[in-house]
Amino acid sequence: MTTASDEHYPLDSILFLEALWGDGFLSPGGPEEVERLLSGVDLAGRTVVDIGSGAGGVPILLADRYGAARVIGLDVEATMVAHARAKVERAGLQDRIEIRRVEPGPMPLPDAGVDIVFSKDSIVHIPDKEALAADAFRVLKPGGWFVASDWLISHDGEPSPEMADYVAKEDLDFGMASPARYRRALEAAGFVDVSLTNRNPWYRTVAREELARLEGAGRDAFLSVLDEATLDEQVGIWRAMIVVLDSGEHCPHHFRGRKP
Repeated sequence: MTTASDEHYPLDSILFLEALWGDGFLSPGGPEEVERLLSGVDLAGRTVVDIGSGAGGVPILLADRYGAARVIGLDVEATMVAHARAKVERAGLQDRIEIRRVEPGPMPLPDAGVDIVFSKDSIVHIPDKEALAADAFRVLKPGGWFVASDWLISHDGEPSPEMADYVAKEDLDFGMASPARYRRALEAAGFVDVSLTNRNPWYRTVAREELARLEGAGRDAFLSVLDEATLDEQVGIWRAMIVVLDSGEHCPHHFRGRKP
């Protein structure tokens, strides 16, 4: 059981990431990146499970903008779940969005019960991509889609010293996998129409803009939620991240697959 003292995302971290990436969002791109992810996928009237539903911005968007009839958000951290539930209530969407705190492992959902499995930059915390893909396949109805973004490493095997340094600085139990491993996992689970899109060129530019905000004119806004030493740690993380973005070893991706 995760407790507040050992959570990776305590409240100050949540507020910092929201200040950086937008209210309710804990990863880059906000609503625009969700729109890119969902291009061609119809959520209207559907049941969607959001793996790693985070601060609540994504589940609210899926219901409010994309018309999902029911969104089941799953997260493992109590502080995060409470934060997201409060946002859902303020949005008046608690009749369509359920935020559940769950234990790591298989989703507590019945077989073939949802139309879409969605995740935005959360499954980097799940190291077993093969089990994840199989579980997503299990809970989907025939014809349903697994649609997600994640932070990937460009290759199988050991990371470079620069990537190892970046991951150590993040200190978030990242379980990065390669695009090739993701494709193998999805296809082995039974998914068809599998596609992957490399978002490294986009985020390589965006990450520099984020670093400029952390170091420059936007710094005071971040100091309202973090002390100066902690903010300087974040600056160090971004600098290390840009090194592996520039090399291409850190390669955020979109991917999707359909259950026949």
